[in-house]
Amino acid sequence: MALLNILAYPDKFLAKKAKTVTNIDGALQKIIDDMVETMYDAPGIGLASIQIGCDKSIIVYDLRYGENERSPQVFLNPKIIETSGEIVSENEGCLSVPDFRSDVKRSASVIVEALDREGKPLKIEAEEHHAIVLQHEIDHLNGILFINRVSTLKRELYKRHIKKQLKQDDN
Repeated sequence: MALLNILAYPDKFLAKKAKTVTNIDGALQKIIDDMVETMYDAPGIGLASIQIGCDKSIIVYDLRYGENERSPQVFLNPKIIETSGEIVSENEGCLSVPDFRSDVKRSASVIVEALDREGKPLKIEAEEHHAIVLQHEIDHLNGILFINRVSTLKRELYKRHIKKQLKQDDN
């Protein structure tokens, strides 16, 4: 297994939409294993393939983040098919949006259809934190960063911060 580079805003690849996984082979399994290792190393709760420069529709996550036990979940081609309620994801962050956290309005519960890493169909109902993680990672597969879901003012302040940081790095 290998650690992968996590793309950071403003990398344009992060705005790409992921393509449907059609071939589940050894190469795909290696990408999944590398994504899981990268997620834990970052450390993070979830990681979408777009964040590592792969345009296949893959998310990995582990709700037991920070606990001694690991339980990585893998979804191929995940789609939110139903949402209900509203919740505020407090202090949400993202591995691709370093040094920024914000409250984000999300659905309180979701139903997601996907394939597991062997290609078997699954359908899960998730609530609260689990629902937030799924929405965040599936957004990545649709080219949406969580900063697209915060106020324009907060987003612009972050963009200015990053531009200033990039200029300093160039000098």
